[in-house]
Amino acid sequence: MKKIVSTLLFCMFSAASACWAQTEPDRTQPGMNDQIVQMHERISEANRVYDAKVAAAKRVYLRQKAAAKKERDASVAAARDGMPAAATQ
Repeated sequence: MKKIVSTLLFCMFSAASACWAQTEPDRTQPGMNDQIVQMHERISEANRVYDAKVAAAKRVYLRQKAAAKKERDASVAAARDGMPAAATQ
């Protein structure tokens, strides 16, 4: 039993000392990452511009859709009331 406990303690201390003994990983030179970072920034900016254009197009679409729905509802209401469609326009 003492051997198991001592082996277990030895393993725990070995693992703990290895974790504490690790040094900070070598940093690559800033010039190495700049191109990659700039590429990702350009991609993000392109995605933001695209999303803004899509949002603007959706607003126009929804506005035109609402106008068409309003016109259709007026025509349907006029048809139900028995009025000719030309009189409502």
